[in-house]
Amino acid sequence: MATLAVSPALLEDLRTAEQHRSPGEFATMDDAAIMLQLRAGNMAGFDYLVQKYRKPIIHFMFRMVHNQAIAEELAQEVFLRVYRSRETYRAEARFSTWLYRIATNLGVNHARDTRHERNASTIYLDQADAETGATPDIADTDPGAENNLLRRERLDAIRQHVLALPERQRMAVLMHKYEGMDYKQIGDVLKLSESATKSLLFRAYQTLRVKLKGFI
Repeated sequence: MATLAVSPALLEDLRTAEQHRSPGEFATMDDAAIMLQLRAGNMAGFDYLVQKYRKPIIHFMFRMVHNQAIAEELAQEVFLRVYRSRETYRAEARFSTWLYRIATNLGVNHARDTRHERNASTIYLDQADAETGATPDIADTDPGAENNLLRRERLDAIRQHVLALPERQRMAVLMHKYEGMDYKQIGDVLKLSESATKSLLFRAYQTLRVKLKGFI
């Protein structure tokens, strides 16, 4: 069978067309397929993925470090690692799972590297988000000075006991509570089975219920 010859000029035109895909065209593609486009040299695909996931990753990092500047730096490092891994990327899992695995590893490493600093300061998991101004699990009410004080004590207790959880339990709670990820997604990030993830979260929430018995 004869082979269809394609001129170098036509190939270049096709490459140029790919690199100028509109955001609407990427929106119809699976993230893994966009990563494969990036692996082939389509930088527009990388720009689209950054725009799509930048805020969620910053929010995720913010929940771990509660410092906007550090969260943005870590998010930038996440996407830098995505870019550096483009040529070896394999669509063996959901792109978001792979992305959050990178983010989780960076967050854990940062926590280990700054443990002595965190011991000397307070990290707030449930203050208003630096980018959205929202507190995802606390109602925006003003019940009075006494109730406000009780609420603040409860928040302090929650953050202290969440941070005191074992590393994997803490990360699972952050993903489950603040990112809205399901058992399978969390398990994929932490490389655990779905049943092991359920067990991990059960133990974490059971510990929190015991520790917070006086506040809930």
